[in-house]
Amino acid sequence: MSENTFSTDNLLACLALPDEPATLYDPIRYTLAMGGKRVRPMLVNAACGLCGGNVSLSKYAAAGIEALHNFTLIHDDIMDNAQTRRGFQTVHEKWDVSTAILSGDSLFAFAFGTLSFYAHSPDFSKNQVACLYDEFLKATKIVCEGQARDIEFESSPDVTIEDYTFMVTQKTAALLQSAMKIGAIIADADDATIDMAGQIGLNAGIAFQIQDDLLDAVGNPDKFGKKSGGDIIEGKKTYLSILAKTFADDSQKEFLNLIPGSKAITDEQVQQVVEIYNNTGVIDLTKKEINRLYAKSMDQLSIFADSVYRDEIKSLLNQLTVREN
Repeated sequence: MSENTFSTDNLLACLALPDEPATLYDPIRYTLAMGGKRVRPMLVNAACGLCGGNVSLSKYAAAGIEALHNFTLIHDDIMDNAQTRRGFQTVHEKWDVSTAILSGDSLFAFAFGTLSFYAHSPDFSKNQVACLYDEFLKATKIVCEGQARDIEFESSPDVTIEDYTFMVTQKTAALLQSAMKIGAIIADADDATIDMAGQIGLNAGIAFQIQDDLLDAVGNPDKFGKKSGGDIIEGKKTYLSILAKTFADDSQKEFLNLIPGSKAITDEQVQQVVEIYNNTGVIDLTKKEINRLYAKSMDQLSIFADSVYRDEIKSLLNQLTVREN
């Protein structure tokens, strides 16, 4: 395996955050110190190596992708009124909403600021730099569109699997797709190779979100890091809940229609929903779809030459899609 790690120190060194005003930058440092899987920046580095690039030059874009991801999390937590993130108080809870908005906005600016390294480096062509900026901008726009669709789903009674897949493709998978593409761009790969690298991240990203839905319903709370059934209690449109409406009988559908969004829902009722998922075959179908998407991403990855970076990407994607947390 390569030495592809991306610590908080690596991230802060690339972002070069000022100290003042502390009211702006302390919340950013706090957010980045929460940790997380750091899969996105490691995918940037590994994709660069996979395509024959100099991995030592990809660290700035890797930091930018992670900063962009954390910017979305700060703002998502505000919209969801989330109390915790990765076991820590969210920024708007620890400080306030105004501070969280400003910190998120600033982190977004620093994400793009990492690209100035490539604009001023003689090792990168104007076309490469333009492609990097284009990919960052596209990823940001698509993630925002995905979040908007997710919010729309809250008041929409008829959400199909196709609707759901499109939403998670934008909200979750797009940034993993961009991480892979950005690594390939830094390696100066051709357009076909860049697109193929992106498809690997895209399929794994969709599988990751569906796995997240599954773990919320049937995962071990101690390993998953939050109480089971949160999506059921909140009435979120998940892969499982949408499939259940298709395969449930009339009495099951009646029960499912009464539950979503009910804050008074009991643990017993949550378990009844999970039993419906089991009895209708929804859980098995969900697992099959996760496995199908993961296998597809592995088939796409196998097109690339065998290398330490290919093994690393396989390991990273396995962490995303075959996991308990």
